[in-house]
Amino acid sequence: MAINPMEINDMTQAIGSRIRGTEPSARYAEVRLLPWAGSGGKPCYLSGDGSGGYLSRLADNMEAVQLGLAADLIKEARTVLDARKWTPGELHLLAVQLTEALTDVHRVAESRGGRLADTSWTDPDVIDDTDEGGDDQDLPQLPAESSG
Repeated sequence: MAINPMEINDMTQAIGSRIRGTEPSARYAEVRLLPWAGSGGKPCYLSGDGSGGYLSRLADNMEAVQLGLAADLIKEARTVLDARKWTPGELHLLAVQLTEALTDVHRVAESRGGRLADTSWTDPDVIDDTDEGGDDQDLPQLPAESSG
């Protein structure tokens, strides 16, 4: 039986829109970003209990394929660039393919990052020294005249 990705997109978008903007209940404890986009490039989500159902396994397999294709494309890019003999058309095609692969890999990273057990991060760009148990006195200090 062939699965139409558009049907899957429609189902996952309906689920995502149903829970978007509300706190997930215990029934929908896990919301997963799927490795494909819906119509118009909108993200698709799967909500579930984390039991690893059919769509979850399909998404896992698709992620593995996407990561494998990206790895193959990296090898191809290195071969093309190392040869130093390319046409503008070849470079354009390589840039398009690398952009597509990077988009897929980014979506996989976002999805997997969203499913990490540690949810204590609120802003990954903020460095918080309080977890280390130390204060600024333990850090090396620059002399006052070097702060010019």
